[in-house]
Amino acid sequence: MNEEIIIAGFGGQGVLSMGMTLAYSGMVEDKEVVWMPSYGPEMRGGTANCTVILSDKKVSSPIINQFDTAIILNQPSMDKFESAVKPGGVLMYETNNIINQPTRTDISIFSIPANMESVKLQNKKIMNMVMLGAFLSARHVIPLKSIIEALKKVLPERHHHLIPLNEQALTRGMELHKVAANSEGRS
Repeated sequence: MNEEIIIAGFGGQGVLSMGMTLAYSGMVEDKEVVWMPSYGPEMRGGTANCTVILSDKKVSSPIINQFDTAIILNQPSMDKFESAVKPGGVLMYETNNIINQPTRTDISIFSIPANMESVKLQNKKIMNMVMLGAFLSARHVIPLKSIIEALKKVLPERHHHLIPLNEQALTRGMELHKVAANSEGRS
C-alpha cells in the first residue's frame, strides 16, 4: 500500500490538523509516514496545504507532484490541484466552497457537503473530520479506530472531550461518501 494525498484549502479550515491526524493514524498502523505542511504567512484565511504519504515501504522522497487523492476545501485549491490527481485517483471536495466544478473524467470525483454537516453537528470546526471520514470511506487505507487513537495525540488534552464529536463527524463523512458514490454509480 502506498497512498499519496494532498489536502488543500484556506488556513483555519483544519487542513494541517486533518493531515496530521492522518499521519499519526498511519504511525498507529505502523506505516511509513510523511506529513509535509505548506502555508502562507497569514494565521487564518491564507492558503494552506499538506502532503501526506502512507506506505508499507520506506518513502523514497517526500516531494511529489502527482497524488492518488486530493481533498480540496476551496476554489483556489481546486484550480491548483485538480490536474495533480493521478489518472484513476480520487478527488473529493467540500460542496459549498467550490464554484467551478471539476471537469476531469479519468478520476473519481466526490462532492461532500461537509460544511453543512458540521453546522448540523453544531460545531463548524469539525468540517475537516467530515471530509476525513469521506476519505476513509473512499480509500480504506486506515481504519476509523486508528484515526480516533491519533486524535488523542493530535488534540491537546483539554480538547479530548471533543473526541466523541469528532468520531461522529468522521462517521457522518463516511456515510456522505457512500451517498455520493451511490449517486454517481460508484462504490
